[in-house]
Amino acid sequence: MTASRPNLIFILADDLGYADLGCTGARDAYSVPVDVSPRLDALAAGGLRCTRGYSNSAVCSPTRFALATGRWQYRLRGAAEEPLASVHGDKVLGLPPGHPTLPSLLRDAGYATALVGKWHLGYPPHFGPRMSGYDTFYGFHAGGSDYFAHCDPRGRPDFWVNETEHTEDGYLTDLLSRRAVDFVRDQSADRPFLLSLHYSAPHWPWLTREDRAESRRLAGFGKHVDGGSLETYQRMVHHMDEGIGWVLDALQEKGLAENTLIVFTSDNGGERYSNNWPFVGQKMDLLEGGIRVPLLARWPARIDPGRVSDTPSLTMDWTATFLDAAGVAAHPDYPLDGTSLLPLFDDPAWNPERDLCWRMKHREQRALVRGRHKYLQVDGVEYLFDVVADPRERANLRDREPARLAELRAAWQAWDAELPAIPPEAKVSLVFTRNELPQATF
Repeated sequence: MTASRPNLIFILADDLGYADLGCTGARDAYSVPVDVSPRLDALAAGGLRCTRGYSNSAVCSPTRFALATGRWQYRLRGAAEEPLASVHGDKVLGLPPGHPTLPSLLRDAGYATALVGKWHLGYPPHFGPRMSGYDTFYGFHAGGSDYFAHCDPRGRPDFWVNETEHTEDGYLTDLLSRRAVDFVRDQSADRPFLLSLHYSAPHWPWLTREDRAESRRLAGFGKHVDGGSLETYQRMVHHMDEGIGWVLDALQEKGLAENTLIVFTSDNGGERYSNNWPFVGQKMDLLEGGIRVPLLARWPARIDPGRVSDTPSLTMDWTATFLDAAGVAAHPDYPLDGTSLLPLFDDPAWNPERDLCWRMKHREQRALVRGRHKYLQVDGVEYLFDVVADPRERANLRDREPARLAELRAAWQAWDAELPAIPPEAKVSLVFTRNELPQATF
């Protein structure tokens, strides 16, 4: 362990597919490798890349509840929404200000805390980043934002500095990156910090720095089912990667890089233009493509370069890891469900025996991962896969291994019984249906 408490940076992409980075297999339309993420690729080479990083949910806001609290998102009513809709003024659907969070626990332990980017955990006046532990907030509340109009998907302005509406011209990804750089440059070596840099990229609308005219055409409305391309999408990823590079450079300039733990991942699997190879499924699916995400960590003072681990983990494990690295205990009334991954930094083969579990109202999905095996239920039909030998989940072992199926089913049921049930009024909001885009037969 380092002598001083580390600085902590958690970078969260939005709807990024597993193979959307160069270090995880990015390809162009002709299957030629593309140099889409040189800064993140270098970060991975200088630290740890996890091949079995899972998001807590296959959709965005539930994962963010888990990251904020370090607990199963299902414990909170707001996380039952798939995802949280634009429910302005709702007093229930959000992250309760009284609930301990990663930023509130670190703030109370002396850390400076900032959220730059997407919140998506409830709307003012009842919920907000600064009510849940962040000293400062620069970003937006909704699940998505137009990159130039800076409005939510219904066309309402949604850009804030703390609790004040904000107007600033520019491409949103760049604005977030520059604000993160400013935050790093403003920090003192005498006080550690937590920076949550939660990008909207590469979430729709599909807009690069050059697409201001397309933003005007959309007028801030809709889910952009009539635009975009793979090239545009990969440019959006590259813009984000470039901005992350600016943050890394600022750390180096300040002399803070050595003792800063940086984690990069996605809130769920990719959508529409993303590359989830080799997995099947995407956002909203508990197939691997919906929950297996890129996961990179760098901490020069603690993690040797070039490490790769196939240990399964969940988003909320990083909450436990950050607190552990900072020497901060969880609130005794809100014990963590996540597991600290600090042992992984010393031994990439470290692999505690435990179950990773999911449930969704959408299509009545259930999933449990135990080691190499995965129990899955979709639309009432059960499946059993060996996701190490068969990551595409194409060889259903249900009838070959009925005892294992029963064992994992029982484990999922026992886990589910300990949590509040999904309320019947919880909503599922799909981005698009077969009325907008064709649905594949298989």
